[in-house]
Amino acid sequence: MGDELPVFTAAAVQAAPVFMDRDATAEKACGLIEEAAANGARLVVFPETWIPTYPWWTSTPALFSARIYADLWRNAVEVPSPTTERLGAAAKGAGAWVVIGINERDTASRGTLYNTLLYLAPDGSVLHKHRKLVPTFTERTVWGFGDGSDLRVLETPLGRLGGLICWEHEVTLAKYALYGQGEQLHCATWPAYSSQNDHIDFGMRQYAFEGACFVVSACGVRPEPQLPPEYGGGCVEANGGSAIVGPDGRYLAGPVYDREEIVYAEIDLTAAIREKHSRDVAGHYGRPDVFHLSVNSTPKPVLSFAGERAAGVTRAAVRTHEVVDRLETVRAYLGSLIDRIEADGDSDANEALSEALASIDMAAAGLWSRE
Repeated sequence: MGDELPVFTAAAVQAAPVFMDRDATAEKACGLIEEAAANGARLVVFPETWIPTYPWWTSTPALFSARIYADLWRNAVEVPSPTTERLGAAAKGAGAWVVIGINERDTASRGTLYNTLLYLAPDGSVLHKHRKLVPTFTERTVWGFGDGSDLRVLETPLGRLGGLICWEHEVTLAKYALYGQGEQLHCATWPAYSSQNDHIDFGMRQYAFEGACFVVSACGVRPEPQLPPEYGGGCVEANGGSAIVGPDGRYLAGPVYDREEIVYAEIDLTAAIREKHSRDVAGHYGRPDVFHLSVNSTPKPVLSFAGERAAGVTRAAVRTHEVVDRLETVRAYLGSLIDRIEADGDSDANEALSEALASIDMAAAGLWSRE
């Protein structure tokens, strides 16, 4: 009969957060997760840095305001924290996979923020987080840089799940890193400035077609374009554009503009397999003999402790000493066997060598000693 591939409903949430209020925004997220699940969604995706807001003031003269940055920091999310527990409880109650953009507070430095995608499993746990690799232009006044340690596709019962943030979709090698892991479900998150409408439109369709995968694109929206005076003032338009795209590059739902709405579509992974028949860019349509992508997945902490490293070296030295001891034992035993062969002639040489090889195997397995 063959394997049955998942068929389920995905949801892209297009809604405004409660501006610069982490707790109220998390509460709104929980309600939207519940609403999406009530409509059958098993995958729910929110926009970029939805908690507590995208930093729209980077488009205003308040660009370098340390006061505003401190306000954002106070409302940012630590992982784990009571906020992630609250979101996890909502995911568990909904029985859904949830991907939501957050401003993540660095728990090590207690000062840096990251633009992060947070992945929550239906059991309520934090499954994964991905930090934006390169904050774009003026975003660098707000967020630090991520690294390759979290550029991963996750194996889930719904399919292989991955995601990128905004203009990470223009980082060609980051896209290919996900394609190469067999991504089937892609979560794309955007602020999204109204000026990005066309860019998001062709970018999401291209991503889906190129990767032969489904794209759930969640875009921000601002019902009130005017920023509060204390956050730079000015008018910042973000009219959404959330949509769900099939692996043939065609829209399954949306795009939706100028209002808050949850966009739904049915996902049938068989469609992705059909598209890969003709082109699988990281499979039969790739040329590994010509091109090869290497991803440095080593985390880049700013701090490590020499004592911990020394302890690791000591443990390694102990293991090395044990191996050397075993080999010396085997070497001595082989010497006695050679003496025996020389004394008795060649009649039992094969037997002796077989015994020696068996001894080496046992020594390598740590099962043999001098006794």
